[in-house]
Amino acid sequence: MASQPADVVREVESGLLRGTAYPTHTVFYSIPYAAAPVGIGRFQAPAPVRPWLGVRAATEPGPTAPQLPRGRFGSLDISAYFDPGWRVGPDYLTVDIWSPRDVAGGAPVLVFLHGGAFVAGSSHSPMLDGSRFAQHGVVVVTVNYRLGIAGFLDIPGAFPNRGLADVVAALAWVNRNITAFGGDPARVTLAGQSAGAMLTAAAIAAPEAAGLFVRAVMQSGSGSAAFSREQATIVRDAAAATLGIAPTLDGFADLTDQQLIDAVQELAGLDLGTAAVRDPLQRITPLGVVLDDQPVTTVAHAAGQPVDLLIGHNTDEGNLYLLPNGVAAATTPRQLTEAAEYADPDPDRLLSVYRRLHPTATPGRLRSIILGDAVFGAGSRAMADSHAAAGKRTYAYAFGWRSPALAGQLGATHIVELPFVFDNLLPTLQGADGLLGTAAPALLAARVHRAWVDFVTIGTPGWPEYRPDRRTTQLIDDEWSVVDDPFAAERDAWSHTHYTRTGNTLGCSPKP
Repeated sequence: MASQPADVVREVESGLLRGTAYPTHTVFYSIPYAAAPVGIGRFQAPAPVRPWLGVRAATEPGPTAPQLPRGRFGSLDISAYFDPGWRVGPDYLTVDIWSPRDVAGGAPVLVFLHGGAFVAGSSHSPMLDGSRFAQHGVVVVTVNYRLGIAGFLDIPGAFPNRGLADVVAALAWVNRNITAFGGDPARVTLAGQSAGAMLTAAAIAAPEAAGLFVRAVMQSGSGSAAFSREQATIVRDAAAATLGIAPTLDGFADLTDQQLIDAVQELAGLDLGTAAVRDPLQRITPLGVVLDDQPVTTVAHAAGQPVDLLIGHNTDEGNLYLLPNGVAAATTPRQLTEAAEYADPDPDRLLSVYRRLHPTATPGRLRSIILGDAVFGAGSRAMADSHAAAGKRTYAYAFGWRSPALAGQLGATHIVELPFVFDNLLPTLQGADGLLGTAAPALLAARVHRAWVDFVTIGTPGWPEYRPDRRTTQLIDDEWSVVDDPFAAERDAWSHTHYTRTGNTLGCSPKP
């Protein structure tokens, strides 16, 4: 008879925790790594946790960062990505930890940052269940960080890039406490998907994160997605106007969490293209990190953390944003041209390259491809180039398994690789309107998951390094193949648009 779940107690620096032990792993939910951000504290640096008396229950997921409810992108159900949404409560700067049941110590650690366009998501997402990693010897830590205006709006007098500062604080907490869960603080991999991958890039470039991780994984992110000071000012002023307040710390600090997240909805579609730089996130979200230099530039100068890097993107990233809502099907040639103009200072050249690569594509299909590369593909390839050229171990992939959802049109869209990485093909992801459609190959999930386990554990995913002279990339599909420089034409089309500087904001250091 299989053993039943049982209570298990661990001690961290702030006190005792009670989690749950299963036959193969243990799990602890909502462990605070920083004090609750309330009032004006929402706009300050993360503060230390106060010790507690007795044994703190860590058996159920707790509060999450304030955010608007999400569950569907048009006709597509992706509730498993955004669940549980906003669980109201101040004490949400927390981590969830899965660890092998009988680990004696020294296990590799995977710290994973959720996506959600910097305005949604949580460590409790069903997609991020770390039990399969734990069963394969890896300690998994998922992180809640501040979102939206509280996390990323650039406000004079406020601590900058607060969501990024939360990530650094969580890494520092892991460094001090992960041995209690069998993990080795000298074997930490920082990973993230989408906004989480962009935060990972920023952490690679941040001096505050020095020594806190030795490997990194960027899934569908970018090394050139940071906003400039000018762009951040546009967002701040628009948010203040929406809320009817002065664009000052006092003005924002007096508002409720609900008012702040309601304002984010009003900022959707804000134009952040300027004379100096393009909008790196192409109107998907107006909030994100604000940096002096793009991470791709910091890495190119051989600065930042000396980490091994696994990086890649999906081959149909843009489909998530344009197919389920019917935008792709309704796209006209003029709208395609406008999208290219917003993405690139030389839209005619850009369109000529993509039309040559995809001669039968409709305007909507081309628009989706360009959007995916503008936000994720080009910046990931640039980051791989800079990281490898700086002499740091780099491994590249492109995830090409095409989901049959939406009548076979969804394809290798944004976030589709995530259940494969966690070997977590949830039933809620399947079906005609589910992310994985009616065919979710378990063998592919096991193979992708094993590659990530191997990278976290031994530093290689099982294919050759990406080097500047060959750009060797693992193409992941039902069949796997290793190809040199598979995106040469796309890379050349975008190379001149990835600016090296963004503005004057310091990483996550206090403003003068």
